[in-house]
Amino acid sequence: MKLSFIGTGYVGLVSATAFAEMGNDVICVDVDENKVQKLKNGSITIYEPGLETLFERNVREQRLQFTTSLEDAANNSDIIFLTLPTPPREDGSADLSYVMNVAFKLSSIITSYKVIVTKSTVPVGTADRIRRAMESQGLKSGIDFDVVSNPEFLREGAAVNDFMKPERVVIGTSSPRAAEMMKTLYEPFVRNGNPILIMDERSAELVKYASNGFLAVKISFINEIANLCSLVGADVDKVRTGMGKDSRIGSQFLYAGVGYGGSCFPKDVKALYSTSTEHGYDFSILEAVMNVNENQKVTMLNRILQHFDDNVEGVKLAAWGLAFKANTDDVREAPALWVIKELTQRGAIVSAFDPEAIGTTKAVLGDSITYGKNQYEILNGAEALLVFTEWNEFRNPDFAEMKNKLNEQTIFDGRNLYDPKKMSELGFDYFSIGRPHYAPEAVFQNNVHAIKKVA
Repeated sequence: MKLSFIGTGYVGLVSATAFAEMGNDVICVDVDENKVQKLKNGSITIYEPGLETLFERNVREQRLQFTTSLEDAANNSDIIFLTLPTPPREDGSADLSYVMNVAFKLSSIITSYKVIVTKSTVPVGTADRIRRAMESQGLKSGIDFDVVSNPEFLREGAAVNDFMKPERVVIGTSSPRAAEMMKTLYEPFVRNGNPILIMDERSAELVKYASNGFLAVKISFINEIANLCSLVGADVDKVRTGMGKDSRIGSQFLYAGVGYGGSCFPKDVKALYSTSTEHGYDFSILEAVMNVNENQKVTMLNRILQHFDDNVEGVKLAAWGLAFKANTDDVREAPALWVIKELTQRGAIVSAFDPEAIGTTKAVLGDSITYGKNQYEILNGAEALLVFTEWNEFRNPDFAEMKNKLNEQTIFDGRNLYDPKKMSELGFDYFSIGRPHYAPEAVFQNNVHAIKKVA
C-alpha cells in the first residue's frame, strides 16, 4: 500500500519504518526542513534500539522517503497517518492544534478517497472533530474520506518489537471500506494469531488512555506500598513478588522507584483526567495517581536532603541515568531532571552520565550540571551517587572502583538495582525505595552484621 505519515517524531518514525519494512511505500512529512534533510541522508533523528538497521535498509531501497510537501504526500498515498504532537495544556487537556491544522489543510488538498488515521494519542471524540472540520472547510464535492482511530502501544526502548509483533491492533471505524483496508495493512504483523480488534472510533480512542492510566495506577500503587514498607520495616521486593504471583495482578509494572515519566504516562493520565472532568465525572483514582507520582520524586529528594542535614550547598553529587527509563534518550517528565534541578537550585554540584540521554538533557538543563564520558569518571570526589535509570550497565558495576572514586560511599538508588545486604557487606551506605536501610558493615568493629533500619 501507499502510506504517508504526517509528523516524524517518535511514533511517526517507528511506525513508518515498520510499515516500509513490510513492503509498503511510505512518505513521511515534516515542516522542519533540516530534519527532513537529515532523514533523506539516512541519519536517524531518535534513539530506539533496533530501529536504525530497518531505517537504513528502507531508505536505501526507497520504500521510505521524506518531504516537506503535505500535498505531494497526501495525494500519493491511500492511507494518511497523523502522527503529530498532542502536548498537554496547562489544565492537562491535550492540545489538538497540530492535528486540527493538518486536517483543515487536507480538506483542500485531497483529490480522491483517503483513509485518515489518528495514530497520535488523542482525546475521545477527535475522529468526529476531524470529520466535521474537513466537511466544514468545503471539501471538494464528491470526494469521499474516512477517519480512523488506530492508537499506538509502543514502549520506548522496545518499540520496534512492539510494532512488528503487536499483542493487539485496535482499529476504530464505522466504515467497512476503511476497516478492510486497515485489516489488510496490519495482517502481516499478526500472523502469530494476535487479534485485530475492530470497534467504534470513540472506544478505540479511549483504549490507549485507559491502558496507560491503569498501568500508571499499578506503578503508583506499588510506590505507595514501598513507602509503607519503609515505615513498617518490610521489603517491597518481597511484597511485590508475592503480589505478582497472583495471576489476577501479574508482576509487570510492580516495580517501586522514583516515579514514572516519559512522553506517555504523564500526558495520558492528565488528558484522561481532563476528559472525565469535562464530562462532569470525578475520576478520583487518577487524581491520586498523579499526586503519588509527584510525591515520589519529592520523597527521594527529601531523603537526600535529610542525609546532608538539609544543606547541599557545595556538595558534589554524581548521577547515573537521566532518561526516564532505560533504552531511550527521552527525558520528558524524567524524575532525574526534576530532582537534579531541585538539588542544583540548593547549591549542589552535580555531574551526570547517561548512555544516550546527555544530548536531550543538555537541551533542558544546559550547563547547570556537568556531563561525564562514562559512569565512573563522574564519581571522583562525589559525596554520593544518585541512581535514576535502570540501564543494564549500571546493574553490575565495578563496586571496588566506585568505592575508590567516591569521597563517601553513599548511594541513593531510585530504581532498586542492588541488594541492600550485599551493599552493606561491600561497605556502602545504601538507600533504596521501600527496602530496609543497612548501614555499612565497615563502620562496626569486627565487621559485625549489625542492621540499622530507618523509617
